[in-house]
Amino acid sequence: MHTSPNIDKVLDTCGLFCPEPVMMLHSTFRDIKAGDLVQVLATDPSTTRDIPKFCLFLGHELVEQSETNAQYQYLIRKGS
Repeated sequence: MHTSPNIDKVLDTCGLFCPEPVMMLHSTFRDIKAGDLVQVLATDPSTTRDIPKFCLFLGHELVEQSETNAQYQYLIRKGS
């Protein structure tokens, strides 16, 4: 995943384990507006399951998901 100028917030959860990355993401989403893009960086493999479910259940768009050198990256657009 590349860093894009239209990313509004980067959330680094590297070194944290379930449920902390999703809890931090939930907290971040309270403080941003609909349509904002958040890039999440994580090292916990369970985020590959938890973050897509978070997006599905709460109506956010998982724009991009990738893994590089045991680091998981997500680009999420906040829904309305």
